[in-house]
Amino acid sequence: MIDHDYYMALALAQARLAWGIAKPNPAVGCVLVADGKVIALGHTQEAGGPHAEVMALQAAGERAKGATAYVTLEPCAHQGRTPPCSQGLINAGVAKVVYGCEDPNPLVAGQGLQQLRAAGVEVEGPVLASECSKINPGFMHKMATGKPYVFAKLACSLDGRTAMASGESQWITSAAARAQVHLLRAQSCAVITGLGSMLEDNPSMNARAAELVQAGVPEVSVQRIKQPLRVIIDSPLNTPIEAKLFDQPGPVLIVTTNADQAAYAAYRNKGVEVQLLATETQGPKAGKLHLQAVIDLLAERGCQQIMLESGAGLNASFMRDGLLHNLQVFVAPKFLGSTGLPLFKQAHEKLADAWQGRFDKVTPVGPDLLISVDL
Repeated sequence: MIDHDYYMALALAQARLAWGIAKPNPAVGCVLVADGKVIALGHTQEAGGPHAEVMALQAAGERAKGATAYVTLEPCAHQGRTPPCSQGLINAGVAKVVYGCEDPNPLVAGQGLQQLRAAGVEVEGPVLASECSKINPGFMHKMATGKPYVFAKLACSLDGRTAMASGESQWITSAAARAQVHLLRAQSCAVITGLGSMLEDNPSMNARAAELVQAGVPEVSVQRIKQPLRVIIDSPLNTPIEAKLFDQPGPVLIVTTNADQAAYAAYRNKGVEVQLLATETQGPKAGKLHLQAVIDLLAERGCQQIMLESGAGLNASFMRDGLLHNLQVFVAPKFLGSTGLPLFKQAHEKLADAWQGRFDKVTPVGPDLLISVDL
């Protein structure tokens, strides 16, 4: 009996090689099998480049005829910047396609599978559907809802503290956990932080090569990683001009409510974009930057997966506004005590008012745990 799960797991491993490279396109993997042997592998290239199926077909050549293709995402059936992969599989003479999950893109949405079947190609699936779907949370969410997928990365002790009362926080979690954070940044189209974090931590917010390799990214792929757009929410426009992230590769955007165009010059001279955004007009947040406007701006720029990496105040603001879909919480087996700083700057008087999430997955990362919580 053919072990479809085994071959789809190999295809998932290929898809992970496209993390940080293919965005905003989904990271897809393809494995071609003939006579019980893997004959070719492929994963999605940079946007506008070949898709996973094309890479595998090119590697297989004539051997693709009569083979079985394992693809993590339903082959596309429309002409975009590249030809439809469903037709490429048909032209190559592939006998069977086993797919991981269907493509929620309205331009595909089952049409790729239908086209394959109409051409006489046997289709089977879904196989490892949950794993194949979760490998591209931003793409899947955007195609299903029309909105970006926004998650917060958090790091804390076992008693839920992010730092000592003095602010000392380096390092609560392990080097292995911090390496995974770099992988999360690489997977994301944009990473958001706030002025408070800029003043206190002077973060880089980029995906660095050494940490990506430690997280399991092959060195050959690391050099092709596209840095995320680093976004600073800075209403008064007080980010220090000597902030180290300004001198590192990758785009930076400051969103502000400060309308003084003259104040933008120093940042623009550093190659930093400054964007004036709307403010809240009523209620307790009147006059403050409208966070939904930030997400809308990033959505207009094609950002499908957005990572929030900030302090307790901005974390709470995003949560209160219902803008988060998931929390990625790195938990270290440490106890910082009751005076330590919390994950969210928010007080609830009643248990009924507490924010409620749903545990999705718990993964050991070195000595720590990574807890995924859906909201």
